Amino acid sequence: MEKAQLTKELPRLIDGILSSVNSLESMRRLDRAILPSRDNAAKTLAKLLDVIFPGYFGSQHLTNENVRYRLGTLCMEIADELYEHVRYCLRYRDRIDRPEEDERCSDCDREAARVVSGFMGQLPALRTVLSHDVQAAFDADPAATSVDETIFCYPGIYAIAVQRLAHLLYKANVPLLPRVWTEIAHSSTGIDIHPGAEMGSRFFIDHGTGVVIGETSVIGDNVKIYQGVTLGALSPAHGQLLRGTKRHPSIENDVTLYAGCTILGGETVIGQGSTIGGNVFITQSVPPRHLVLAEPKMKLRDRRPKSERGDAKEDPSDDDDMWMI
Repeated sequence: MEKAQLTKELPRLIDGILSSVNSLESMRRLDRAILPSRDNAAKTLAKLLDVIFPGYFGSQHLTNENVRYRLGTLCMEIADELYEHVRYCLRYRDRIDRPEEDERCSDCDREAARVVSGFMGQLPALRTVLSHDVQAAFDADPAATSVDETIFCYPGIYAIAVQRLAHLLYKANVPLLPRVWTEIAHSSTGIDIHPGAEMGSRFFIDHGTGVVIGETSVIGDNVKIYQGVTLGALSPAHGQLLRGTKRHPSIENDVTLYAGCTILGGETVIGQGSTIGGNVFITQSVPPRHLVLAEPKMKLRDRRPKSERGDAKEDPSDDDDMWMI
């Protein structure tokens, strides 16, 4: 096909796309309240992380003398940007479906100002909570050479920080934006934490890829999670009928969840001090201070010729096998 022929074909192709847009109402958003910009929301999140961890993710030339001015500039920018994001989200929530009505939503604008003020006021306390998460990551991982390394490099710290920021807006009943932020973290880390999840102090996600933590999960203090862990819901086929119910498990204090374990159900509780082994599938509660393993013991088979086994003691009842608990 020549380029000139393609140009002639464009009106017909465009008509086909337009017909699809007009026929599939669930996949279009026209003449309705404006949604927040995902790109701009990502920029605001980056500035927030610069405030939470000054000198790590944004400007790295901070001193005791200039940090006040840097934080002041960032906070003014964040407040203005966040106000715009939140007011759009609140207008969406209140179902204002005509763009000409947007400017008359004064209640949304006043609520947005209150939400942003409350959010900014909680940042000092949030930084304290995150400092405990950072220390927990360093204390738990012998591969960490410094606290700086855990902040600058660890995907779990990034995902937890973003979720804790999003959770503040989630509790303020702001739609869309909290999920946008946690999905940004999900995309970059492979860690999917819903903004509604409640997480205690000194929370550590090691490695992290494939971790899924559902909306109504409740996680206590000093909990450690490895890659591939799922805190999910039972009966997902019921879908929207389960909205507003406790669908995801509760993890009490001092619990360790090893790689690949799956824990499902809103009534499932993992008791304090328990350890869940790798690849375990759980749909019922575990009492405190219990160890749950996928297999009671592992069988190792020595495939070397007997002549190469040296002085290893032979068991005539099981010549080639060794059991390990």
